[in-house]
Amino acid sequence: MKRKPSILIIYTGGTIGMAQDPETGELSPVNFVEISRQLPELVQFDLKLEAISFSPPVDSSEANPEMWIKMASIIEDNYDNYDGFVILHGTDTMAYSASSLSFLLENLGKPVIFTGSQLPIGMLRTDGKENLISSIEIAAAKENNIPVVPEVCIFFQNKLFRGNRTTKHNVEYFNAFRSDNYPVLAETGINIRYNRNAIMRPAEGNKLKVHSVLNTDIAILKIFPGITKRLLQAVYNTPGLRAVILETYGAGNAPTADWFISVVEEATKNDIITLNVSQCASGSVDMNKYKTGKRLLEAGVLSGGDITTEAAVAKIMFILARTSDTGDIRILVKRPLRGEIS
Repeated sequence: MKRKPSILIIYTGGTIGMAQDPETGELSPVNFVEISRQLPELVQFDLKLEAISFSPPVDSSEANPEMWIKMASIIEDNYDNYDGFVILHGTDTMAYSASSLSFLLENLGKPVIFTGSQLPIGMLRTDGKENLISSIEIAAAKENNIPVVPEVCIFFQNKLFRGNRTTKHNVEYFNAFRSDNYPVLAETGINIRYNRNAIMRPAEGNKLKVHSVLNTDIAILKIFPGITKRLLQAVYNTPGLRAVILETYGAGNAPTADWFISVVEEATKNDIITLNVSQCASGSVDMNKYKTGKRLLEAGVLSGGDITTEAAVAKIMFILARTSDTGDIRILVKRPLRGEIS
């Protein structure tokens, strides 16, 4: 008898599993049992569906590295027993969590699909039902007994994205996510159309390796007109700081004032990594394009290419936990590890 595909749903919290207080109108998380009651369609799947719930559920604004490691650990503990995993998560930090899981789950050979909703699943116009049903179907999809999408992904409103290429861009409409620098992995309509050339697959024979340590000694600094030396120094002088994600203008440009460059150069000499990430959602950092970028390059700043800020955060936390050698860190930061940069 043919074995039914099996999917583990990991419910962490988020809008998809929230209920509205009739008096105050505030949303608060409920448990997965309440979600399943709102979705009788789940029983129509010819699948083995089981669920693990965070207790209590976590609002995505409270997401942190400990939560990412917990999710990775759950997948590790259940990896051999399921064909795929669907993680229900709040949208605000979903791109951070998906990016982090992509690094923590090395040699991943099964789908890990993050999804959620903009409206609670119990509301009449919710987008949660379609997101969850399609995510389950994609997580279970196989061809020749091989998973179609063995990646950490985000599914939202008819589109499947590589998790570490995705950013939340809309707080109001159902198309909450974009992947401006990498094509979608699949689109759903009457049929599910997979973009097979864009899907990454693990090297044959490599087994899943789950990492359980991240280093959070990093900072994000967004450049803006009028930024002061005092602010720049305050960030770079943070005790224990190992890396700064510098969100710059356009193709990687920032002020060229001597005080700005000197602060960054001094940080480089003190083995603090500076990664240049564009404030633009689409396109890539190119520090050889303009004089302003070249000065950052000369100061020891590394190009983030077309990486998202969310993926940069996850990647640097991951790398800093693997090695303390500055030379090795600089090499790994520039190298694509999980398809996060072109």
